[in-house]
Amino acid sequence: MAKRVVITGMGIVSAIGVGKDAHLCALMKGESGVGKIRYLQTKHADIPVGEVKMSDDEMKLLLGIAPESVITRTPLMGKIALKEAMQDSGITDASRVAFINGTTVGGMEKSEKYYMDFFEGKKTDYIAAHDCGAGTDMIAETFGKFDLITTLSTACSSAVNSIIMGGDLIRSGRVEAAIVGGAESLSKFHLNGFNTLMILDRKVCNPFDAQRNGLNLGEGAAYIVLESEESAKTRNANILCELKGYGNACDAFHQTASSPTGEGAYLAMKKALEDAGLNPEQIDYVNAHGTGTGNNDLCESVSIQRLFGEKIPHFSSTKSFTGHATSAAGGIETVISILALLNDFVPGCCQFQSPIEETGLVPVKGCLKNVNLQNVMNNSFGFGGNDSSCIFSKIR
Repeated sequence: MAKRVVITGMGIVSAIGVGKDAHLCALMKGESGVGKIRYLQTKHADIPVGEVKMSDDEMKLLLGIAPESVITRTPLMGKIALKEAMQDSGITDASRVAFINGTTVGGMEKSEKYYMDFFEGKKTDYIAAHDCGAGTDMIAETFGKFDLITTLSTACSSAVNSIIMGGDLIRSGRVEAAIVGGAESLSKFHLNGFNTLMILDRKVCNPFDAQRNGLNLGEGAAYIVLESEESAKTRNANILCELKGYGNACDAFHQTASSPTGEGAYLAMKKALEDAGLNPEQIDYVNAHGTGTGNNDLCESVSIQRLFGEKIPHFSSTKSFTGHATSAAGGIETVISILALLNDFVPGCCQFQSPIEETGLVPVKGCLKNVNLQNVMNNSFGFGGNDSSCIFSKIR
C-alpha cells in the first residue's frame, strides 16, 4: 500500500516578500509585487516584472555569505526558501532527505553578462555556475549531505513536477522525506525571449480578463517538505496538510502554445483527481496557471469548464501578485495554495474586470475570507504542453 504523503514545512521568497508570513499578509491585503525593473541589467526598463526586492549582495548578507563569493541569483533565493522550509519542518539531518529542485535558467543571468569575456580568454568563475545542476548544488551545499539531489527542468511545470517526483519517492518507500519546489531568477535571456513572443504586458497583468494583454515575468523560490505520515509522526512534526494527489500529462500540441481544447491541462487535473480519490465537486479552490496571455487563459478556462461542468469552484491566478516565476512558479503557487487552505481564504485576481467571452468564467476578484476550504488544486503548465496539477487537503 502506498504511503500517505504529508507536508511538514514551507519556505518562500518572491516579489511580494520573504517568508510565509509576508506572503500571507500581501495576499490578504491584495498587494502586488510587480513593478519597475531594479536589479536586472536590461534596456527594456519599460517592462514591469516581479523581482525579489533584494540585491544579490543583500541576499548574501542575509545568508552570511561573503560578498566576493561566486554564487548566482537563483541559488541565493533558493537558499533563503530552503532554510525557511527546513526550519519550519524541524528537519536538521539532510542525510535522510531527498532534494528535488525545479529550475531552468540556472546561473544564466551571470553567464550571459560575462559570455564575451569567456571567448576573449578572460577568466570568469561564473561560467561554471551556468547550468541548472550547479545551481541546485549551490542551494543544497549549505544544509549538509542530502540522500539524493536532482534537478528537473520542464519549463513552467518544473517545480510541480518536482513535487510529483518527491511524492512518488515517498509513496514507493525510496525515501521518507523530500524537499521539493523550485528556484528561478530573471535573466535577459528569458525576458528577451518572452518579449520576442510578444506576450509581455506593459502593465500589471490581468489573468482571465477579456482584455488581458500578456504576462509579467517574475522570480523567486519556494519549497515544501514532504514526508511519509509515519516519518512525521515518529519525529512529532507539525503536519500542515496532505499531498492528496497529482497528475501530469503532455499533449505536445505546440512548442509554446496550449491546445485549444485544453487537453493537457484537462488530463493533468483529471489524473490528479483520480489519484486523490476525489470528485470534481470536492475541489474548493483552483490556483490556476493563469498567465494572462490570450492563449493560456482561454485554454485553461476551457479545461476547467470541461472538468468541472456547471459547478466551477473558486479559482484565481496569483501571478498578478508575484509575476510568472517560470520554473519556480509552481513552487511559489503551491505555498500560496497551502496558505489559502490553512487560513481559509481565496486570493483574488487583483486586476480582473470582465470575463473571457468564449467561456464567461469569472475568477475570484478580491480576497475572499472565511471560506471553508478542504481541498485545493494547483496547476502549472509548461511549454510543449507539459502540464501538471497537484491537490492538497486538510488532514482529516
